[in-house]
Amino acid sequence: MSTPDNAKLDRIVAEARRSAGQRDQGYRERALKMYPWICGRCAREFTRANLQELTVHHRNHNHSDNPADGSNWELLCVYCHDNEHSRQLDHTGVSALAAEDKPVSATSNPFAGLKSLLKREEP
Repeated sequence: MSTPDNAKLDRIVAEARRSAGQRDQGYRERALKMYPWICGRCAREFTRANLQELTVHHRNHNHSDNPADGSNWELLCVYCHDNEHSRQLDHTGVSALAAEDKPVSATSNPFAGLKSLLKREEP
């Protein structure tokens, strides 16, 4: 067996600590400190054991809009969050992520050549 590279292990631990510090400053961690751990739709309650199933939903679907008061956030379980984004897609025809960018236009014409296909051949 080889001996562990202590310098490499130290770098990994330092990176993990830096990442944890950055996560603590993220909107998810702020929302979890601000709101009770309950889904805003189905009222399912969460504990530390299943907290990974609780997500932060941006009400206006803009993930860059993270006001300090949390007014654009609501906590939703993964199922309700998925349902919310599916409803947005059904309503607009555009995914919530794409809706943040410029509108997407079609790149193909599915009916190209239809007239020639429907044209009757004369005997």
